Amino acid sequence: MDRIIDTVIPMQQSDNNDCLNKRDRFRLAKTALRIYLRTFWMDYLSMSILGGLTLAIHSRQSAPNRIFAVYSRTGKIVYPEISYPFHRNLIPSWLAGLLAFIIPFIFIMLMQIRVKSFDDVNTATMGLFYSLLTSTTFQVFMKWLIGGLRPHFFSVCKLNINRTSFSAGQGFDVLMFDRSICTGDKMDIDGALKSMPSGHTTIIFAGLVYCSLYLNGKLKIFSNYRLQYWKFVLFFCSNTYCFGSTIGTMFAFGSYRFQYTDIWNYRLNHIPLPRLETDHLDNSTSTSKRGGWDQRHIRRVSFHATKTLSLSSTYF
Repeated sequence: MDRIIDTVIPMQQSDNNDCLNKRDRFRLAKTALRIYLRTFWMDYLSMSILGGLTLAIHSRQSAPNRIFAVYSRTGKIVYPEISYPFHRNLIPSWLAGLLAFIIPFIFIMLMQIRVKSFDDVNTATMGLFYSLLTSTTFQVFMKWLIGGLRPHFFSVCKLNINRTSFSAGQGFDVLMFDRSICTGDKMDIDGALKSMPSGHTTIIFAGLVYCSLYLNGKLKIFSNYRLQYWKFVLFFCSNTYCFGSTIGTMFAFGSYRFQYTDIWNYRLNHIPLPRLETDHLDNSTSTSKRGGWDQRHIRRVSFHATKTLSLSSTYF
């Protein structure tokens, strides 16, 4: 009988401990969520406002009333370069934006097989959002304010020029016209007046250049040791399909540096910047342990650069 009692009592205590542990875990999760929201709510609010502003600008008609010539006095087309037939984009704008986010995010999550840090996931993902959203806002504003005529402008404009139309002409010999002579779809005409800069190139570059910087920070591609060739290939794969986007590259670099300690310093560029306080250097967020960044104190690093803290234990 004593043996039975001895075996029952520990089971009851274990159940009580499990209940307490569940309550503690729930309380810790609530506290972590509260700290997280208190730390980042302003960032999410700012991104929401910026996103709404971008949509508002995108839906508006171009700021300048652009004028263009159609025929010369001899009856020839003045600008054949804007007379190309209209074709829908092979990759829609929404799909380009989705790919620009999904591809880097997949690499961010793959790195967590080694890193296992919520702080790193949060830091990298928010930096990716900064890069995509800010570059998109910048290029949408430039399209609205400056823009230009796309190669298929005349095709979507569907010009209606007759004797009465010449009364709307402007300039010398009334050879210049504005969009009032167009009879095509309003949305297609608005899009044909916003050619510069390229939205597809901007968003893809903003996402994939950021992805390259993240891979360099985790895999230490440009560092002081001879790396495996596959890492070198992986870094440049992110840029293979992109050609020249100053806007996307600029905001990708800016967003990565906004979230991480450095860009090119291989001893520091894997470390998320802190939000609350700084007291020590976190080396656990690098997937590579070569080059000296697996040590507690990193060699040849300035004092102020080593004052950084990972908040992964604070959140979860």
